[in-house]
Amino acid sequence: MKIKRIVFSFLALNFLCQPDPLFGFNQAEKKPNIIFILTDDLGYGDLGVLFQNQRQVAGKPHHRTPNLDEMAREGMILTRHYVPAPVCAPSRATLLLGLHQGHAAIRNNQFDKALPLNHNLASVLKEAGYATALIGKYGLQGQEGDSPTSWEAYPTKRGFDYFFGYVRHRDGHNHYPAHDVANRGPMELYDGNREISAALAGCYTTDLFTARAKRYIQDHKKGNPDQPFFMYLAYDTPHAGLEIPSMPYPSGGGTNGGVQYLGENGKYINTATGEINSFIHPEYRREEWPEVQRRFASMVRRIDDAIGDLIHLLKDLQIDNETLIVFTSDNGPHHESYGYGTYDPIFFESFGNLDGTKRDTWEGGIRVPALVRWPGKIPAGMRNDAPSGFHDWLPTFAEISGLRPPANTDGRSLWPILSGISEEHDGKVYIEYQVNNETKSYPAFLESKRGKKRGEMQVLYLNGYKGIRYNIGSHQDDFSIFDTKSDPGESQDLAGTNGEFVALQREMKKSVLRWRMPNSSAERPYDNEPIPAIEPERELAKGIKVSKYQLDAPWVPFVNTRLEPAMETLVVPAMQALPAESSFNTLVYEGFIEVENTGEYELSLSCSAELVMHLHEALLVDQGHPAIASGNGKARVVLQKGLHPIRLTTLYANSRVAPHLELKWTGPEVSHADLEVYHYK
Repeated sequence: MKIKRIVFSFLALNFLCQPDPLFGFNQAEKKPNIIFILTDDLGYGDLGVLFQNQRQVAGKPHHRTPNLDEMAREGMILTRHYVPAPVCAPSRATLLLGLHQGHAAIRNNQFDKALPLNHNLASVLKEAGYATALIGKYGLQGQEGDSPTSWEAYPTKRGFDYFFGYVRHRDGHNHYPAHDVANRGPMELYDGNREISAALAGCYTTDLFTARAKRYIQDHKKGNPDQPFFMYLAYDTPHAGLEIPSMPYPSGGGTNGGVQYLGENGKYINTATGEINSFIHPEYRREEWPEVQRRFASMVRRIDDAIGDLIHLLKDLQIDNETLIVFTSDNGPHHESYGYGTYDPIFFESFGNLDGTKRDTWEGGIRVPALVRWPGKIPAGMRNDAPSGFHDWLPTFAEISGLRPPANTDGRSLWPILSGISEEHDGKVYIEYQVNNETKSYPAFLESKRGKKRGEMQVLYLNGYKGIRYNIGSHQDDFSIFDTKSDPGESQDLAGTNGEFVALQREMKKSVLRWRMPNSSAERPYDNEPIPAIEPERELAKGIKVSKYQLDAPWVPFVNTRLEPAMETLVVPAMQALPAESSFNTLVYEGFIEVENTGEYELSLSCSAELVMHLHEALLVDQGHPAIASGNGKARVVLQKGLHPIRLTTLYANSRVAPHLELKWTGPEVSHADLEVYHYK
């Protein structure tokens, strides 16, 4: 038998902090409402507070975002917050699933692919007692079907109690769903299971989604004042067609002002009047700017008006201090107009002081504006520059809502940063994406990046440095290495400049193989590279260590064994289930397998519990969601000779089922061998 043994340690594989007295959030406090606002293709440099105000001081063309600037002053800016891919579908899927692009099922340009049935923001918060709503753009319903009943992953089949908006990705390219504008005809828009586009004459989506969000909040406050709500408010602007509103934003805001939802056929909102697609904001009307730029600036200002209106409403309803708001974007700035002429984001430098745009993994394509506001809980006027990503929001909201995050998440809770307890975030930033075109040749970009072939791209952060590869031909290709904190424009490649960065190059190449699993729908040049082994730290002894916990968890939970004392820690002779006891329901196995031959291995697993298994940080088996836990699992993995850490967490949700756990491998000179196990002396 060539796989000889498993060695167990108490090495936690860099997972997140939990909602526990050991950590930052006080669970005795009332759960906050959560509003997650996602814009479409809004660049890092499109906010006044992040870049446009600097252009104003310099006397350059600029647009303004006064309400977002105020939100930033009242909360925190995450200055290095990253999307998992520089395009819509994979970015939104990762946000919802809490899995980075090394594990998410939706990758590259897989628009309209079904969001998998697994833990997501809505289902997790629903389990925590939240009412859940999605208002705006979705695009993850599944490519088969044409109605709420036939779409596999319609929002109400993925944890959302209520949905109002565009289902298909392409529908979000028209911001007047009832009208034929420029290159886009009328589009389907759903209220629950009803298609209502014919009733939406004159409705501009930024106003429509804002008005519906306001009405939802008001209705919820009136009907269920003691229940927290989670709203995913996903605008389809300022991307795609450069359509603009039909009239000024109504004065005031909140309960009695701003946009209002009327719900009447042909008069769904109070701004469904006037000439559609005609209103340029007064501050930009007299500027001698290209028409497309005046349109774009007006679209961004409309979003800014909407955010001010929503915050006004929270104050009117006296729930402002009970509501956490996140504002961000799904990727860097676009360069399309869909029928309005040539448009590029260079006039206002929507990418800020960064190089790259949408579909780039340079900073301008993946670093997005991220504002977080919760009066009284998140310190005002703060900035944090620790790298973080979309997959961090699921464990963050789980912690805030009082639940342990699922064991499968790649994220780490941002609450220590948001609360001011810590300035450091040790979560992972990992990005991969493929597209067959080039970085734009804008004069503002470094010459070395202009026209650079994108192809297969990959990004990780390790030891505080960004590693990035473009047009990857093989895993032997080197990473460029940048300190994006001091060098956001990525002008100084540190790779190979001294021994530290030579060593870091080696570790980056090892890490990207240890952090991910291949996906047959998005093949990569490094998929078949063997995962590098690690060096053991101490002498070994036969047996496996198992940590036992009794946890109130609706799914296989993450357990931080370094910080959370186990009820009992055992050494048992083999990877096996323990006899059923009423005093525990969760087992955590941690350790190593030792491989004597480099090659491809297949793991087969049988278990009477729900379970999640990682090898290094790669998610090898994910059966931690009750709806997908079959009790059997297989995984293919290519391993280098040597030791490989594993972590397996099981949850015995049904004490009447006899415990059972069997783990076998096949591979080079190995045929269904039972694993021998060892632990550190």
